[in-house]
Amino acid sequence: MRDIDKFDEIILRELERDGRISNVDLADKVGLSTSACLRRVQELEKNGTIKSYRAVIDRERTGKGFTVIVTVGLARHLKKDQQEFERAMQAAPQVAECHSISGEFEYMLRIEVRDLAAYKYFHTEILGTVPQVSRITSHFVMASPKDMRG
Repeated sequence: MRDIDKFDEIILRELERDGRISNVDLADKVGLSTSACLRRVQELEKNGTIKSYRAVIDRERTGKGFTVIVTVGLARHLKKDQQEFERAMQAAPQVAECHSISGEFEYMLRIEVRDLAAYKYFHTEILGTVPQVSRITSHFVMASPKDMRG
């Protein structure tokens, strides 16, 4: 795999902003010919630098506009406990992201639900029933002035 150069950086930045940009417009922004730009994009896709393309969804319109960042501590630090917890989070549709983190807690979750009542259900009936969980701290998102996820 070759190193990412300034042209690749521009391509990646522009595709993050608009994954549906035409190759002609992308090449113009990057300062390359259309064929050279297309070759670079295809190579970035082939080598796995570009993993996929996504749509930016209005969470309010889908009934998932209430976001909570949750930090979770596990009772034990055994591999099987981590795997079981991660399986439970994979199965929970409310969990948009699950990250294994360092520090005071073992996991950070991004939960997307309709409202506070839906989060309370998740907290009590789903997360609260996972036997590996020992601590839960909920952080309610008030606003997202910068949000680069699809």
